Amino acid sequence: MPRFLMASDSLKGSISSARAAELLGEAALARFPGCEVCELAVADGGEGTVEAVVAATGGELRHAVVRGPLGDATDAAFALLPGGRALIEMAAASGLPLLPVGERDPRRTSTYGTGELIRAALDAGARDVTLAVGGSATNDGGMGCMRALGVRFLDEGGCELAGTGADLGRVAAIDAAALDARVGETSFSVMCDVDNPLLGERGCARVFAPQKGASPAVVEELERGMTSFAAVLAAAVRGFEPQREGMGAAGGLAAAACALLSAEMVSGVERVLDLVGFDELLADCDVCVTGEGHADAQSAHGKVVSGVAARCRRAGVPCVAVVGGMDADATELLDVGVDAIVPSVIDACDVAEAMERAEANYRLAAERTFALLALGRGLS
Repeated sequence: MPRFLMASDSLKGSISSARAAELLGEAALARFPGCEVCELAVADGGEGTVEAVVAATGGELRHAVVRGPLGDATDAAFALLPGGRALIEMAAASGLPLLPVGERDPRRTSTYGTGELIRAALDAGARDVTLAVGGSATNDGGMGCMRALGVRFLDEGGCELAGTGADLGRVAAIDAAALDARVGETSFSVMCDVDNPLLGERGCARVFAPQKGASPAVVEELERGMTSFAAVLAAAVRGFEPQREGMGAAGGLAAAACALLSAEMVSGVERVLDLVGFDELLADCDVCVTGEGHADAQSAHGKVVSGVAARCRRAGVPCVAVVGGMDADATELLDVGVDAIVPSVIDACDVAEAMERAEANYRLAAERTFALLALGRGLS
């Protein structure tokens, strides 16, 4: 009997990754009674990554009360995984959704809570820490996070700064003498699928700060501050390159992590697939089914579907993508390892109706997919 691996991203706002795998598994068993089904929750480093990895690895969620973007106490979770590993979504502590629209101001927000989550992971025994850095509310150059780990950012008078976006231009020196000693015993990775540098037209202030509540004037204030901060950081850390790709992720948190934690920049989907043991599960499969909410040109670049498909191609395993919807550019996925794309929306409708009927439509798409696979198996 055939063996199927179900490894779809979530369909945002409607179907979780785990539920998608379950629906695909039901359709597979209905068409191929007695077949083997492996259901795997996956993500690309964004929303839902911690839950997907915990579900796939048998890890556990740990909770900690940390400072939110504006310093208020907030409950945040991180994943403690087998083998002394931890996975942290910075958005759990420093994310934009934690703030009402009227309180979003990247001059005031800080990544301090993310540093507290790292500290909690170290307290729990983790010595391999991966940071998923999407969805931040911050543009502090990672100062808040580093302060929570013992680094001091000093002004010209030697006074310690709070480490918010407004402090960037005031940093005159960096004192890392009290950096948590466990950092030197720990391997850090930053999951990042953006290639923006720290500064300039594609830098974190000009590209991402407007999404976090910054007016054009504030954007330029942050850019000037980040330029000054980058010069101080480069002087303090030999080999630091502020214009290296990805340094602008999460308002510069990626830059601070690379400079002060010796973090490695990694692809989000590639790291998740490694964490959940995707290659080992794929090895004995006949077909892999993946997918996402909407397939377009971006799907072929650093998203779950393209990451899964590329590994399927290398392993010689056929790959089918069941997606919520798609546009014409989604056919680029056929160049990266997807063998067929099956959209779930079958009638003309608006987005609200599609979301309301998401699971019913997805179930039908799963049934169509395995009916076609059965037909192909019969023909062969």
